[in-house]
Amino acid sequence: MTDFQDRDDRDASALPRRTAARTAKLASLPLGIAGRAVGGWGRRLSGQSAKDVNAALSAKAAEQLFEVLGTLKGGAMKFGQTLSVFEAAVPDEMAAPYRDALTRLQSAAPPMSGKQAQRVLAEQLGRSWRDRFREFDDEPTAAASIGQVHRGVWHDGRQVAVKVQYPGADEALRSDLRQLQRFSRLFQALLPGTEVKPLLAELAARMDEELDYRGEAESQRAFAKAFAGDEHVLIPKVIASAPKTLVTEWVSGTPLSKIISGGDAATRNEVGALLAEFHYSSPARVGLLHSDPHPGNFLLVEDGRLAVIDFGAVARLPHGIPHHLGEMTRLALDGRSEELMQLLREAGFVRPGTELEAEDVLAYLAPFTQPLATERFHFTRKWMQQQAMRVGDTRGRDFRIGRSLNLPPEYLMIHRVTAGSTGILCQLGAEIPVRAIVEKWQPGFTDEDD
Repeated sequence: MTDFQDRDDRDASALPRRTAARTAKLASLPLGIAGRAVGGWGRRLSGQSAKDVNAALSAKAAEQLFEVLGTLKGGAMKFGQTLSVFEAAVPDEMAAPYRDALTRLQSAAPPMSGKQAQRVLAEQLGRSWRDRFREFDDEPTAAASIGQVHRGVWHDGRQVAVKVQYPGADEALRSDLRQLQRFSRLFQALLPGTEVKPLLAELAARMDEELDYRGEAESQRAFAKAFAGDEHVLIPKVIASAPKTLVTEWVSGTPLSKIISGGDAATRNEVGALLAEFHYSSPARVGLLHSDPHPGNFLLVEDGRLAVIDFGAVARLPHGIPHHLGEMTRLALDGRSEELMQLLREAGFVRPGTELEAEDVLAYLAPFTQPLATERFHFTRKWMQQQAMRVGDTRGRDFRIGRSLNLPPEYLMIHRVTAGSTGILCQLGAEIPVRAIVEKWQPGFTDEDD
């Protein structure tokens, strides 16, 4: 056993349960960043260049962001993982310090003690839980936001992954999200181009779904059934489940984070195409949309398939992606502003009584369809940064138009997941035939669907 497994259950590897303790750690973020900003102002007065000072401040802020969000696990860690997807939207001069810190949040967190994990397994699988395994590794192979993963061998010889939820994860998740919502403006300033407040609201809304692994097991079974035998996507089968424990087939592969940081162009393109195909095809094939698109949830398997390993968050789309969305995308791509405006009003994207010029709305939406204008599109950080700056410039027309449009509730998750998947494609720098993928899977996009 490793050292952390021999510690007392009261040690620091436990998920801090007391609201006051977690609040104090989260509160250290704005206080620490504000203090460094004052110090930086003093250093600029003493003659140091603003560029050098700002780079140092960003690096320290990023490190503190990782340290606090990572060690707290719970909602803080989950929020950090969600933010990591949008790193590609951050301007280059700010991105470097954040890139490494946010990437680490995708798949790493301090583990709980071995005794704690064993206690959870006994509660969830029964006192004789070890009899269900030929082998069980007490040391976790991965630790993330609300649970950690152990490797084992099931009684029938199958290699398995055993996800165990941290004790107190429910209380910590609720506490973190309440506190993080108080600091949403701070994170918005640190990571321009992201919509922080809606992200936090969405995390809070799906909190109960994330905490009950039985729901995750149900979703994973549906995906595994739909993609059984697929040449391009691998979904591990669920073997056993309980509210706070999930046992699935073990999958080995290269994490997307490693491909992002060091993969060659061909591999990046291959993975990008697989990811896009999975994203757009799932609603039609499963009636569900995988809604946690960050690189820690995807692996490239040796046989070339994309493995998806976490189904804690899904959007239920029993009728697939709405037909209107494909129609609107096609109209924006073709520059048909009046027809687009009419459909936007019918679908609830423009509230009754809101006065907007059709050409202005087209100018706002059309750049988002740029990847579909050619047979292949090269997703880059620069392109995503341009889009983020365009819609985030408070002095510009596009900012005003964006704030005047409404996002109906049924489109909220689709919009966020598509943005997250696009963020990964830009991190990969993938050049892929995304138009053909959309034509195949998005209802309403092709003329034949009209």
